[in-house]
Amino acid sequence: MSNTALLERPASSSQPRTVRAPQAATSSPAAAPAVADLPSARSPRGFALYVGLDEIKAAEAGVSLPVLVDALRRTLAELAPGAETHATVALAPHGSGGRDLDVVRLALQEPGAIARTKAAAEEEATDEDRGVTVDISRKRVVIDGESASFTYKEFELLQYLVLREGRTIERAELVGALWQAQDDETPGERTIDVHVRRLRAKLGRYEDIVRTVRGIGYRFDRHADVVIRYGHGTPSPDRF
Repeated sequence: MSNTALLERPASSSQPRTVRAPQAATSSPAAAPAVADLPSARSPRGFALYVGLDEIKAAEAGVSLPVLVDALRRTLAELAPGAETHATVALAPHGSGGRDLDVVRLALQEPGAIARTKAAAEEEATDEDRGVTVDISRKRVVIDGESASFTYKEFELLQYLVLREGRTIERAELVGALWQAQDDETPGERTIDVHVRRLRAKLGRYEDIVRTVRGIGYRFDRHADVVIRYGHGTPSPDRF
């Protein structure tokens, strides 16, 4: 994560500075590798415990990040007085998506997290190499790996149908929703057919994802080769 910073705290510091870190989650002990599984040429020298927790969640629990770090160090000192410790806090931009623990692991360059992020990026790129991807958050349409040159109004028309998937939308509703009364080029109910024809022409061999319901209007029908991306893992707020 290029815009993620790290802040290191010396082991001797008794009052570490409060910083903002991703919210709570803890890794399961079962995820730690068994000593017997390690190569015979190596031996354990310590362990890393990743904790996802921000200051708000910590405050709700009646603690703070510095308090938790000190408590963990004291516990370790009691159990293993000879252990050396080093605390590193992961800083992430406000609103960073994903599981908090995953954000921390990626910020600290944990190899497994890096590998998963790379695999997800490759999978997303592969998805866009074929079929149609309607990216609601980025306001774009990708067809067989190429960005389609949709006008603003054409994308708005497609988005309106996509967000109401499977529902037949009357022409009057499309006009009322996508054109304001003061617009210079407000179409009539039949003129909307021209806009739909232009939209379909740009969809090419995938034009039938926008279906005509005779005498009523239009409907979006998702095919297996159509991907809808809403962004941040949640639908657009105007989705019904």
